[in-house]
Amino acid sequence: MNFRLWISALLLMTTASAFGQQEVLDKVIAKVGSEYVLLSELEEQFALLKDQQGTLPPTARCFILDNLLTNKLLINQAKLDSVEVADEEVEAQLNARIDQILEYMGGDIRQFEEYYGQTINEVKENFRDDLRNKLLAERMNQTIMSGITVTPSEVKAFFHNIPKDSLPYFNSEVEVGELVVKPEVSEAEKQKAIAKLEKLRERIVEGGEDFAELAKTFSDDFASARIGGDLGWTKRGKFVPEFEAAAYKLEEGEISPVVETEFGFHIIQLLGRRGNSIHTRHILVKPEITDEDIERTRAKMDSIRQMLVDGTMTFSEAVKKFGYEDVQSYHNDGKMINPATGNTYFEIADLEPDVYFTIDTMEVGEYSNPFTFTDPRGEVFFRIVQLQSRSEPHRASLERDYSKIQTAAIEQKKMTYLQEWIKSKIDETYVYIDDRFKLQCPQLSYWLRDKTKP
Repeated sequence: MNFRLWISALLLMTTASAFGQQEVLDKVIAKVGSEYVLLSELEEQFALLKDQQGTLPPTARCFILDNLLTNKLLINQAKLDSVEVADEEVEAQLNARIDQILEYMGGDIRQFEEYYGQTINEVKENFRDDLRNKLLAERMNQTIMSGITVTPSEVKAFFHNIPKDSLPYFNSEVEVGELVVKPEVSEAEKQKAIAKLEKLRERIVEGGEDFAELAKTFSDDFASARIGGDLGWTKRGKFVPEFEAAAYKLEEGEISPVVETEFGFHIIQLLGRRGNSIHTRHILVKPEITDEDIERTRAKMDSIRQMLVDGTMTFSEAVKKFGYEDVQSYHNDGKMINPATGNTYFEIADLEPDVYFTIDTMEVGEYSNPFTFTDPRGEVFFRIVQLQSRSEPHRASLERDYSKIQTAAIEQKKMTYLQEWIKSKIDETYVYIDDRFKLQCPQLSYWLRDKTKP
């Protein structure tokens, strides 16, 4: 995708703000309740779609406008129903998006700010309302859809209504179990990390050095280090208990002693307090994992694998006894969960490359040798995987693919319900569509419902 458009899509900005100094002549082309649809929004989404798909049909802008109208209806209703999105959630998502762009730019804040002609904080401020509205629409959609289920008879009826020659063809799928173990850091390395942080704290408290500048140089939390260790405003429950307990004890401006968490060691500064929310920054130092730590963990994993092969311990028991609790599969008896579907089935190509190549030649029930992998935070882990099932490519059947068919039936029911909800709300909501689009997009006539619109 075009880089400029990719950034625009990621930040969900309007064309005018996303393209910095470029001037855009804008106008209102539609209104739903109190929410406006701007021509720039339509043109930005058109450009994104064209960049992804190439040539578009003449009705593409009409299709996009229909989606924008639906989005504005959801936002309008969310505000009427007093649906709320916490400031902390908006801030967290803003930071995540900006971190992703910074990662693409190699962490170069100067390049980011030159690109936009604004500081990171100014970009966040300009985008905050757009993101809040996006989250409001999502929250409203979830509220509308909550509780929608299908009965077994509805699943059966849905399946039998699919023409036989249109039944989907499913590729081979596998279920994979994983036992993930985090190497234990030696006490000597922990003491090195603590000593480093105590020295940094002394430089700030007694030497008057700037916390933010030291965070940029020394913190191992690279995402927050770029902005001086700033973690923004958060409520209780956002951080791990050890970090949170230390942070909430602080007075404004105070710096904590060294705090140990699962991520490493921290010093924390409280920047502000607002009701039950706090604004903090930190410096993280991760103890180094040595070659000796790696080899010690490898030997442990070899022993665990031997117990599995000998049958003296089940895979589920091994996961509960030795596994790393922060991995999603730990809470599912070790079964990996497909993030795209929410179930435990993967097409081979959808697996992580190291898992893909490991199970490719394995038999069902077999355990792999231990191997290392690095998570998105750059931490090293060991993993043993078990191939738990493998299906052959086949045409969909109700007995074999019930969960997939059930998911499709629920999605169809949700879409039908949403369309009915939209029609009911149109009757009681002010809707305006520019005359140009009324003429070009007759398929949007249902939004006007034969009502007289100013």
